[in-house]
Amino acid sequence: MLTYSECLEMSGLDSGEVNAIAEHEHVDPIIAMAMGKYLVEHEGKDLIRKIIFDDIAKAERNNDHAHADVLRRVMAHFIATQDAR
Repeated sequence: MLTYSECLEMSGLDSGEVNAIAEHEHVDPIIAMAMGKYLVEHEGKDLIRKIIFDDIAKAERNNDHAHADVLRRVMAHFIATQDAR
């Protein structure tokens, strides 16, 4: 059986990116990981960027500035790592 960490490594995403997808889609992180892996491999990087952006906007609307800051770092990491591929 694969561990969560092994699945995360195979997904090509980090835990922040997976958590942002899970938050946006209202699914468990393991499901979000599978969704993210599929999107990364099938021209869906723009959709992942939109998901993270939507999460940032929601956090800002809710005055959860700390969470919005975390999500901005997630976005910066995603852009830096995925655009390089």
